[in-house]
Amino acid sequence: MDLSQPQGENYANPKTCFFHVLFKAGALAFYILSALFFDNFVIIFVVTVLLAALDFWVVKNVSGRILVGLRWWNEINDLGESVWKFECLDQESLARMNKKDSWLFWWTLYLTAVAWIVLGIFSLIKFQADYLLVVGVCLTLSIANIVGFTKCRKGTEAPI
Repeated sequence: MDLSQPQGENYANPKTCFFHVLFKAGALAFYILSALFFDNFVIIFVVTVLLAALDFWVVKNVSGRILVGLRWWNEINDLGESVWKFECLDQESLARMNKKDSWLFWWTLYLTAVAWIVLGIFSLIKFQADYLLVVGVCLTLSIANIVGFTKCRKGTEAPI
């Protein structure tokens, strides 16, 4: 994966890109800034986790499909086993995907998880187990999307 941002190309889906970033930034910003305005852990927990859940849903069901042409989900089969399902655009369509959209998708996906890890370390250092719970839920949602989309990118079963 090329780490530098593609040059000379505009975002093909600016609204999708905006919402892809919005809930990630909203959850992180609310969690970080809420200590300045609220002294109520329940409000901080509920709003932060709600924003992270909205981010999870938008990434999994909207921006992943539009920005990188990937979709994943998990099902429980008749034997009670967890089965990962993947969908991907055909190779010709994937080659036409906007590189700037793809770059934004993957970088924000990984950087959000890194930010939650850093915030988790701060919670550990400050002995704030309750805030570590918030970070744990948000990090779990971020990692679920990373794992799902990474597995989807490496091997797909059916075209979209």
